[in-house]
Amino acid sequence: MSEIWLKKVNWSDDGLVPAIAQDANSGRVLMVAWMNREALKQTVQTGEAVYWSRSRKKLWHKGEESGHVQRVQEIRLDCDNDVLLLRVEQADGIACHTGRESCFFSVLKNDRWVEVEAVIKSPEEIYSNKLLPKGMHKK
Repeated sequence: MSEIWLKKVNWSDDGLVPAIAQDANSGRVLMVAWMNREALKQTVQTGEAVYWSRSRKKLWHKGEESGHVQRVQEIRLDCDNDVLLLRVEQADGIACHTGRESCFFSVLKNDRWVEVEAVIKSPEEIYSNKLLPKGMHKK
């Protein structure tokens, strides 16, 4: 497969591009992550979302620990060629490491952030203690 299509993406100076994951059925924005060339290539090759983890400085196959993989239905590039939109089928309906459908569960109301969506499955049920995201370790 030719990689000419990768050259159309307007990569940042650090080789990244933001990637928005959207539920292919509902249109709901699930999360925003980052991709480098290798993440995008692997996503296309496998049909499942692979991102670049800026905190871990490595490729991250979404759902590798939680099982909440994203099966990619379509990939779009915005008009400036600097943002990707992944239309996905989200395994188990959970995209967020907090156990919610979407990472966008807080709404600004009267000068404070209010969590307006329930946890579908607690992080303790999803991850083993050593795999819990930073700051969420079991007591």
